[in-house]
Amino acid sequence: MLSHVTIAIADFERALAFYAPIMARLGLERSWYDGGQGQACFRAPGHGRPLFFLTCPFEGEALAGNGGMVAFLAQDRLVVREVHGLALSLGARDAGAPGLRPQYHPDYYGAYFRDLDGNKICVVCHDAEGEVAIGA
Repeated sequence: MLSHVTIAIADFERALAFYAPIMARLGLERSWYDGGQGQACFRAPGHGRPLFFLTCPFEGEALAGNGGMVAFLAQDRLVVREVHGLALSLGARDAGAPGLRPQYHPDYYGAYFRDLDGNKICVVCHDAEGEVAIGA
């Protein structure tokens, strides 16, 4: 369904240092990099899309969206907890601790944080405890 998601960042090297370990823990690899333009993207190994891009905006100042969010699919609930903790250890602000959110559906297990530029990021597993997501 998705081709790619792009978020605006203010400091490319800072953002790359923040996202690289998070993407690695989610099983995603850096697939493209242009440090001169302040751009990089990540994807699942062996897949062309979807892509997650970090970029310094061509239009100028990076402003985090109000209400917008990127949600990454986690293999299981442990990965949700680990990525949330990793993000906080890298300087993110907590925007919702790991846990069930039954208002979405009975097995929705997610966590939320704001990255170093204020972008809201979610990590979620949609499977029951002990199940492993197919395609994650």
